[in-house]
Amino acid sequence: MFRLFSSNMAFFTHHIKRSFSSSAVRNVVIKNVTIIGGGQMGAGIAQVAASTGHSVTLVDMTDDILKKAMKGIQSSLRRVVKKTFSGDPESGDDFIQKVMQNVSTSTEPSAAIATSDLILEAIVENMKIKQDLFGFLDKMAPEHTIFASNTSSLPISDIASATSRPDRCAGLHFFNPVPLMKLVEVIATTSTSPETSESLLNFTKALGKTPVCCKDTPGFIVNRLLVPYIMEALRLHERGHASKEDIDTGMKLGAGYPMGPFELSDYVGLDTIKFIMDGWSKKEPDNPIFAPSELLNKLVAEGKLGKKTLEGFYKYNK
Repeated sequence: MFRLFSSNMAFFTHHIKRSFSSSAVRNVVIKNVTIIGGGQMGAGIAQVAASTGHSVTLVDMTDDILKKAMKGIQSSLRRVVKKTFSGDPESGDDFIQKVMQNVSTSTEPSAAIATSDLILEAIVENMKIKQDLFGFLDKMAPEHTIFASNTSSLPISDIASATSRPDRCAGLHFFNPVPLMKLVEVIATTSTSPETSESLLNFTKALGKTPVCCKDTPGFIVNRLLVPYIMEALRLHERGHASKEDIDTGMKLGAGYPMGPFELSDYVGLDTIKFIMDGWSKKEPDNPIFAPSELLNKLVAEGKLGKKTLEGFYKYNK
C-alpha cells in the first residue's frame, strides 16, 4: 500500500501549514474522513460513513481497485434499500444517489488529507507498512487531524510512534461486514488524549454503531477473548479429546453461539488467526495462551485457509 505514496512523493512537495489553535485540536468534530485502503473493510467503512452524511475520500493504489470498491458499495447499498425501502423504490434510489455523492476516490490523496478530520487506515496487517504510511501522511495532515488504525491485532502505540501526534492517534476497529456489524472498538494508547477518544466515540455513534473502549492490549477486547478460545478448541481437538464436529456442536447448543470455533475459524480465515497468534507469541513468547498450534500451521502451509479457499477445517462447495 505504501508504494502508492512513495511513487507519488514528488506530488507532495509542500507541507500544509499547521495554523489551527489548540482549541480546534481539542474539539474535533469529524466530518471529513479519508480512508486509506479500498478493500472489503475500507469500502465497508466508507459506505457507513457516507450513509450517515460524512464526506469520504477512499484512497488506494490503482483506479481498478477503487472502481471495484465503489461497485461493491453500490451493491451493498442496493441490499440495504431492498430491506429499508421495499415499498418505496424511488426513495431508495435517491438514498443510493445521495450516499454515493458523499464518496470520492483518489490514488493521490493530498487534497483529501488537507481537509481531513480523520485519516483511517485499513491496509495490510504489516507494522512497517502502517508506520511508513502514517509517518509520511503525518507531515502533510493538518494539526487537528486524528489518525486511526483499523488493525485487529497490532499495537496502536507502535503504529502511532511513527507520527508526531501520538495524542491524536488511536485504534478504531470495525468488524466484518462493516454495514451489518454494530460494534466498534475504540482503542486508546497511553498517549491518546481524552479529547481524541471522545471525538472517536462521537464519530462512532454518529455512524449508528455501538462503541466500546479498550486500552492498547493485544487483541483489544473481542479478539483477545475470541482467538484464545479458538486456539483452546484446536488444542482440545489435537489432544484427541473431542472431534471438531462435536466441539462445534457443543458450543452452538451448549453456549448458544451461532458458530462453533472451527466453523468460525474457517469463516475468519486460518491465515488471519495464525497471523494474530504469531504476533502475540513473538511479543510474549512465554505466555502459554499464545502457544502455536501444529494443526493450524499445517493447514495454512497447505493453503487450506477456510471458506475463501473452499477448504480449511471443513470443505465447502463453490
